[in-house]
Amino acid sequence: MASPALQRSPVPLQRLSTFKDKPTTTSATPSHPATTTSTSPLETFASDPIFFAFLSPDFDSARFSSQALSSGSAAARAEKLQEGIHLLEKQLRSEVLSRHYGLLAQLSSLKDAESALSVIRSGVSTLQSSVNRVRSEIAEPNRQIRVKTMQLSNIHKTMELLQFSIRILRLSKKLRDMMATDGTDPEKMDLAKAAQLHCEILSICKENELVGIDELDEELSWVKETGNKLRSEGMRVLERGLEGLNQAEVGLGLQIFYNLGELRETVDTLINKYKSMGVKSVSVALDMKAISASSGVSFGPGGIQRSGTPQIGGGAKAKEALWVRVSECIDHIHSIVVAVWHLQRVLSKKRDPFSHVLLLDEVIKGDQMLTDRVWEALVKSFASQMKSAFTASSFVKEIFTLGYPKLFYMIENLLERISRDTDVKGVLPAISQEGKDRMAAAVEIFQNSFLALCFSRLSDLVNTVFPVSNRGSVPSKEHISRIIIRIQEEIEAVQLDGRLTLLVLREIGKVLHLLAERVEYQISTGPEARQVTGPATPSQLKNFTLCQHLQEVHTRISSIVVALPAVASEVLSSSLGSIYGVACDSVTSLFQAMVDRLESCILQIHDQNFGALGMDAAMDNNASPYMEDLQKSILHFRSEFLSRLLPLSSSTVTIGTETICTRLVRSMASRVLIFFIRHASLIRPLSESGKLRMARDMAELELAVGQNLFPVEQLGGPYRALRAFRPVIFLETEQLGASPLLQDLPPSVILHHLYSRGPAELLSPMQRNKLTPLQYSLWLDSQGEDQIWRGIKATLDDYATKVRARGDKEFSPVYPLMLRIGSSLSEDSRLPQKP
Repeated sequence: MASPALQRSPVPLQRLSTFKDKPTTTSATPSHPATTTSTSPLETFASDPIFFAFLSPDFDSARFSSQALSSGSAAARAEKLQEGIHLLEKQLRSEVLSRHYGLLAQLSSLKDAESALSVIRSGVSTLQSSVNRVRSEIAEPNRQIRVKTMQLSNIHKTMELLQFSIRILRLSKKLRDMMATDGTDPEKMDLAKAAQLHCEILSICKENELVGIDELDEELSWVKETGNKLRSEGMRVLERGLEGLNQAEVGLGLQIFYNLGELRETVDTLINKYKSMGVKSVSVALDMKAISASSGVSFGPGGIQRSGTPQIGGGAKAKEALWVRVSECIDHIHSIVVAVWHLQRVLSKKRDPFSHVLLLDEVIKGDQMLTDRVWEALVKSFASQMKSAFTASSFVKEIFTLGYPKLFYMIENLLERISRDTDVKGVLPAISQEGKDRMAAAVEIFQNSFLALCFSRLSDLVNTVFPVSNRGSVPSKEHISRIIIRIQEEIEAVQLDGRLTLLVLREIGKVLHLLAERVEYQISTGPEARQVTGPATPSQLKNFTLCQHLQEVHTRISSIVVALPAVASEVLSSSLGSIYGVACDSVTSLFQAMVDRLESCILQIHDQNFGALGMDAAMDNNASPYMEDLQKSILHFRSEFLSRLLPLSSSTVTIGTETICTRLVRSMASRVLIFFIRHASLIRPLSESGKLRMARDMAELELAVGQNLFPVEQLGGPYRALRAFRPVIFLETEQLGASPLLQDLPPSVILHHLYSRGPAELLSPMQRNKLTPLQYSLWLDSQGEDQIWRGIKATLDDYATKVRARGDKEFSPVYPLMLRIGSSLSEDSRLPQKP
């Protein structure tokens, strides 16, 4: 092998030969300085049109040769190519010389890498041999460990199977002993404990997949049979407890199924069973074929037609059978709901003695309460059957429509019984108010039909009594009594239930509105109905009859409503108000005409001379002409009109028994007294003999009103004012201010009367404004006491101005008294009114 020195010896020689060629290159370059010093061969080739083709990536030598031969200068191009090759060789040599040391360094690195790679190859080979040796050494122990591990696992599984099998056999023996010991007397058997053993045995088998073991399979077969016996006995105990509402038995039954792990499934089965029983009971109750068979009515004559209507001879029995079945259905629903509620009650109280889990939580788990599930199904079925019966069976529709109060009472009684029987403190009731409303809504279709029938019966009666086609006919008292009796019967039919009573009262209210409309249509209007000078006209007699009829209806219906709850009065208040209003309207125009006539008689007081002096005027015991005219009018009204409207003596009228006509007569009597006092106070001058004459007229007025219109003692304020005005006119002016009689008189009456005691220059408002007594009276009717005082105050101011203008220092004694009475009136008007 050559040494490294001998290997590197050629390098200086090569370098030397290279350096020898360099001067030649350098001496040749002066003729082309730009080509060798500043431009590289590649750049020269890129700019040369011949060499440019060699730089193209898709250079084709055949095509280049063909072009050179076809150009005609092939020799020149061959020489050009030789120069290019020589130039490239020189450039390549120059590049190698300039990178000489770098290339030598790269060569040494490659040798080092090759050396290192050979070392790695030897190390990898050594490692592979070591691995192969280790693999051969541990393969057998690994195989033996794997086999031993599998054996150990099988031993453990076998041991566990033996342990669980022994456990099952022991539990099974314990269960056998328990069943054998107590088998003779199931009542003494601890069913809950047996159920727990049964569940534990099956759980162990299921968790550990203990199948295929002959002895266990035989034992498990017996355990499953025992489970069926436990389920049967547990269900018997549970159903017996629900039937007798025995909490202990229900709790035991639930504990049995909880221990069996089947509590929720068992409860769901029971609930579905109760649902089915209730739905079946409802459908059977309305099965017309079954009703016909049970009532002994055969098909064919007397049987059931396709429309569900019994033929002749079978209606009464079928009706009775229908009500019996509905009653039995209601009782069955009650027992079902109470039983389910009892089950839910025990579930809500019972806890497992070991886990302390509430059994209700295990059953519900986010679902509805048990009673809600059953009640919802029952109501849905009941509503569906009722709707079907209403549309499909005219017989059932008629029975339940006519007997809806009975049907509704059954429903209300059912809801009341359920609420009463499930009202236990600390336990949810069986049904909520919403559930009750849904049950009541189930028969709403018959309720609407019943109410429509009620309205139809009453409205037909009203239309018969007051036909639209015949306006002139006036019904008799018997016709009106028939309407009232029919209304009373409708109320009595539903009086047991407040809600249904209110519904019927609303229909009665509609009928009363209809009655008021028909009577209003019959009322006569026009001059004949308002005349008061002659005897009663046929139109007036007709209006009197209509008024008395409505008065009778209002009085008797009001007396019926008094015995009902207060809300009944509110329901009928509008319709009774319509009856009252139409009754008043039938005679209001007549009463207004009578009042106008009496007022015109009283206005004649201003034509009388109450200022006359002398004994003749004082001793004249005859009534004034206007008073005689007033008395004649009152007597005429009494004989022709009021005697027909008020058949009883007016002396028998008492407060609280006032009829419509009595109220109108009272109002008329009060108006006459007040109107007389007003205009009597306006009389001026008023002499002493005039006072006596006026006192006589007041006595005559009191007698005429009391005997022919209304007992004056019962008129209250107007009568007290009349009784007070009589002595007031005889008092001296100085005594008036302190007299207690002023309390019974309106201030305006006192102030007007004081004008008669004042000087002539103290003008009254009527004189100041140049009004007639009628005009001034109409103005007084439209004003209050404070407004009247303002008018009077203006006259007092005028009087005071006149007195001061004359230079007098003294006023009439009535002037300060009137100011004092008026100022007290102003103070009273400024005080806040009491609510």
